Amino acid sequence: MLIWFVIAYWLVSIAIGLWAGMRVHNTTDFVAAGRQLPLYIVTATVFATWFGSEAVLGIPATFLQEGLGGIVADPFGSSMCLVLVGLFFARPLYRKKMLTIGDFYRQKYGRTVEVLVTLCIVVSYLGWVAAQIKALGLVFNVLSNDAISQQMGMLLGASSVLIYTLFGGMWSVAITDFIQMIIVVLGMLYIGWEVSGLTGGVATVINHAYLSGKFAFWPEWSFAGVIGFFAAWITMMLGSIPQQDVFQRVTASNNENTAVRASILGGILYFIFAFIPIFLAYSATLIDPNMVKALSQKDSQLILPTLILNHAPLFAQVIFFGALLSAIKSCTSATLLAPSVSFAENIVRGFFRHLTDAQLLRVMRVVVLCFTVLVTLFAMNSTLSIFRMVESAYKVTLVAAFIPLAFGIYWQRANALGGLLSVTFGLMAWVSSEILAPTAIVPPQLAGLLASLAGMLLGGLVPRAALQRA
Repeated sequence: MLIWFVIAYWLVSIAIGLWAGMRVHNTTDFVAAGRQLPLYIVTATVFATWFGSEAVLGIPATFLQEGLGGIVADPFGSSMCLVLVGLFFARPLYRKKMLTIGDFYRQKYGRTVEVLVTLCIVVSYLGWVAAQIKALGLVFNVLSNDAISQQMGMLLGASSVLIYTLFGGMWSVAITDFIQMIIVVLGMLYIGWEVSGLTGGVATVINHAYLSGKFAFWPEWSFAGVIGFFAAWITMMLGSIPQQDVFQRVTASNNENTAVRASILGGILYFIFAFIPIFLAYSATLIDPNMVKALSQKDSQLILPTLILNHAPLFAQVIFFGALLSAIKSCTSATLLAPSVSFAENIVRGFFRHLTDAQLLRVMRVVVLCFTVLVTLFAMNSTLSIFRMVESAYKVTLVAAFIPLAFGIYWQRANALGGLLSVTFGLMAWVSSEILAPTAIVPPQLAGLLASLAGMLLGGLVPRAALQRA
């Protein structure tokens, strides 16, 4: 019965996405929904894009194992990222009326930096999208009671999301995100109420978690502990800022005030609602400790869906899995679209300047298809947890893209040489540290960020000093 309810919901959402896609007539419609989206839609799509599999499955599983300190990257860092975008980046980027974030790097630093950063952005999405596809496989496997394998579930989930993303682009993503956000918010609140009734109330769960030491947030006060904590915190907080999905939501807004407010509101909503799945998963330790113990050794990401299947009534199961699939689908569609349009606009178009708008739109759709195939294969062969796949995705953009973006907007001396050195130094330091000293006191992504900063300062200051001496 449950699986048929889910299938019906799945088909309806695909139909809505295809209907929304009828608005697509050019690349601006496909990439930025014609820059016509109002505040409530943009806020919904910001929230829905981030509230994906890692929020419902990955973060709770990590919290059960490591406590509050283990999830500093997400939701603490990730929600702060959206607030920072609204405060410091949304307005200046919106005013430029660009199609992709890669266009900024081309205009500020030239073609070479555009290509390098775009490739880094595309690569960063491999882990993030793969995490969503992996979660779809897990959900289908659980719902079918192992009749559908996780790998077959990944294929089914990826192909169905591909249908409306390929056809409708940002219009389909935005409209389905709005509907799915409503389902997620109402569904999570309802499930939280249901589960709290099984535990004796919210206060009982919170008190139990506190006594178990799960609220320990700050690191040990040693150099290594503080540096490791800081690096984990900024990986998603800063590494997520120069991402195409964030940029798309800024540029899809109907004005710059909407872009600013939607980013901040989306970040706040995400931070608040990210704690509901954490509450649900920890409640399982009180309701069914034997199940938690068994799944902690097998796959802790299964704890929450198993709890709902074993201890919630059918209606609650339908609501939960509908909300879960809504969260994963909205995130998957957005993260399939973002890197694909970046690659088409900033890599392919650079080699084929003669492309008309209609031809570029076809190229974007072909790239969406190819990228979906690639990340599905990656997901099917990855052994990383959903949380670690998402967290690792932002390291490359942290070391290669954040400094050139921030300094390109706010530092007048940022120039082509500084941009190139920043990207190059950041990548070289990060990759070499990952290979030679992955467990060093200074984490590889922090070493890469510092090297990227050094490259930007060197490129911006040294040429001026040399000219003055001459």
